[in-house]
Parts: sequence; structure tokens; C-alpha cells
Amino acid sequence: MRHAKAGSRRDWDGDDSLRPLSKGGRRQADAVAARLGDEGVSSLWSSPYTRCMQTLEPLGRSAGLEVRAEPRLAEGTPFEDVLALIADVPDGAVLCSHGDIIPELLEALVRRGTDILTEPDWRKASIWILDPPDADGRVATARAEPPPG
Repeated sequence: MRHAKAGSRRDWDGDDSLRPLSKGGRRQADAVAARLGDEGVSSLWSSPYTRCMQTLEPLGRSAGLEVRAEPRLAEGTPFEDVLALIADVPDGAVLCSHGDIIPELLEALVRRGTDILTEPDWRKASIWILDPPDADGRVATARAEPPPG
């Protein structure tokens, strides 16, 4: 999924990796927790950027899971690293990343045979649901859900 709203990059004075969620983003994070709370979430993986970690924290609290900071989900990471991560995480994992990573990852999956079942949605707090990779690492289908709430 893409992180929730974090306010303008232009208006943030400091290290962008520390930019937190806005009030609207915190509401989105709570809505994500409500949406995914009954989905059998097995683990939570996040870019180490504050806004991504904060997006998954309400879900972590409700599911009793730790949010794991994962550098392969940070801005600017090559899609190959993210593909490797997807192959490593268990079924039911929720991953939170950025607007540059997610479209690039989906394009790479399509090149490898994934069928996209919906119109793409790149908005903040949008959720992509992927089939688990098969033995060859292929993800059969992916579909986007709009931001909850």
C-alpha cells in the first residue's frame, strides 16, 4: 500500500524521511486499520520513513503486530529489491511504501505476467492486493482498492 497523507514536501523543513502524517493522514491510517483488521494480516513491513511507519502503526496495534522497518521499501529503491522482498514475506503481509516504488513495482510485475484486474490507483493510502507469488516467483493477479474511508 501507499503511505497515507503526509502534507506537502515543499512545506516540510527538515529531513524528508522524518516527515510525519498529517491529521488527514492519521485518519487514513485509522481507516486502513479498520479495512484490513479482519483480513488475517500476518506481518507488517514498512519503508523506514516516518510517514510509512505511522501509516501501519494503527493496524499494528489492532492486530498485535510490530511494524518492521524495511529499507527495500524506501524511496528510490530498485524494483528488483522490492520483488525480492515480496517473494520473501509470508502470505497476509502488508507492505507500505511510496509513490515512486509502487507504480514501478506493478510495471515490473506486469512485464513478468501479472494481470492487473482493476484501474490503477496511486493515491495516498491506496491498497494493492497481490496474489502470493508462485514457486517461480510469479504473481498471477493484482488489484487496487481506493483509500479506505
